[in-house]
Amino acid sequence: MNQASFPQLRIIDISHNHFDGTLPSDYFVKWPAMPSLGTYENRRNVNSMGDKSGYYQDSMILMHKGVTMELVRILTSYTAIDFSGNKFEGEIPKSIGLLKELNVLSLANNAFTGHIPSSIGNLTALKLLDVSQNKLSGEIPKELGNLKSNLSVLNLRQNNLSGRLPHDIFESLRSLDVGHNQLIGKLPRSLICFSTLEVLNVESNKINDTFPFWLSSLQKLQVLVLRSNAFHGPIQQVFFPKLRIVDISHNHFNGTLPSDYFVKWSAMSSLGTDEDRSSVNYMGSSTYYQDSMVLMNKGVTMELVRILTIYTALDFSGNKFEGEIPKSIGLLKELHVLNLSNNAFTGHMPSSMGNMTALESLDVSLNKLSGEIPQELGDLSFLEYMNFSHNKLTGLVPGGTQFRTQPCSSFEGNLRLFGPSFDEVCRDIHTPPSHQQYETPKLEDEDEEEVFSWIAAAIGFIPGISFGFTIGYILLSYKPKWWFMNPFGQNNRRRRSTPTH
Repeated sequence: MNQASFPQLRIIDISHNHFDGTLPSDYFVKWPAMPSLGTYENRRNVNSMGDKSGYYQDSMILMHKGVTMELVRILTSYTAIDFSGNKFEGEIPKSIGLLKELNVLSLANNAFTGHIPSSIGNLTALKLLDVSQNKLSGEIPKELGNLKSNLSVLNLRQNNLSGRLPHDIFESLRSLDVGHNQLIGKLPRSLICFSTLEVLNVESNKINDTFPFWLSSLQKLQVLVLRSNAFHGPIQQVFFPKLRIVDISHNHFNGTLPSDYFVKWSAMSSLGTDEDRSSVNYMGSSTYYQDSMVLMNKGVTMELVRILTIYTALDFSGNKFEGEIPKSIGLLKELHVLNLSNNAFTGHMPSSMGNMTALESLDVSLNKLSGEIPQELGDLSFLEYMNFSHNKLTGLVPGGTQFRTQPCSSFEGNLRLFGPSFDEVCRDIHTPPSHQQYETPKLEDEDEEEVFSWIAAAIGFIPGISFGFTIGYILLSYKPKWWFMNPFGQNNRRRRSTPTH
């Protein structure tokens, strides 16, 4: 895209096209409308574009991350650049730092390389910075700390960023996503000071830390994703009043979970009235940006482009938890996804799981669970996916349509499961036709070998008998004298004189 001068440009959205090439370092030098919007008095006097009489105001549609936003009145003080979803490459122009009054900057989903320019620290009015899904490298610049009083959304996801998370750039953040990078070290303890934080996603990095129980002090935290790092040790019992999505899978957490572990996870227990649910549809602001994340659901990696505030998920898979599954899990009546697979849980599955009436996906595979699958699970009408494989489960498989629609692989690798549901799903295991058809030729081969053995024996036996008779005849015809002189010979002789029949 050629360098151009836009003396009055305040909003530019060229996202989701096929623009490519590099942007020169001085690309934004001649964009004078964005560097300064004048004094506060000037902003106050002119609130929106269009007719000042109030009868008509300009409006437009902006699209970002699949979300349509209508600006009914385009504020003169609102400035935004959206170059996302193109094929731009090379470094982000350093001249971006000249646009001091910029509110929104999205360069996501391109092929930008090099470091994040430190000049972005000059954009003190910036509320949203999204440079996700590029090829950026180096450390997160400390100059971003200059934005802490206004910056609400920081998305650096899916780059090649290294180093540690800065300690002082999160003061007013609502959403922080640094997933899929190469970050190391520990989570900054300064996070507890940022009371506005709702979304924290650090998945797929190299962060080495213990469970951040201190995050429970963040009263607005709704999404916590620590997936695929080097977190370790037990997870203390904590109170997360607003937490709706927690993914701590594929780490090194261990120990047991107390029976009452989930008692205070109130957001997953009740989401309020229907009116409360309908009033807030998606996380994030109601305008330009909506939070998104990747989650393992129903055995498949699923991208939530817009995270519903009523969507709840709990993923503890791929760790080293042991002991029984806490009975308090049944209190999470609003939970949609539960994944406890690939751990070392023992004992029976708690019957309280039958209280999780919103549950859609359940995975407890690859543990050491024993006893029966709770019959109460057969009453969960929303449960579409379940996996009980590779445990030590026995007994009657619950009935219900949900269980009859599962693949047999969902039950394999257990000690002894039975029942109408199991027999219907796994009926092919009991009489596999392929096994029979391969056994028949084998039996025929054995019979043929046996017949040949008898023939060979007969062939050898008949000459043997003939030879025996011949030798006997010769011996009887030419008996030596000593044969009749010994006592045995006499007895034989007397026996021979007696007719036999």
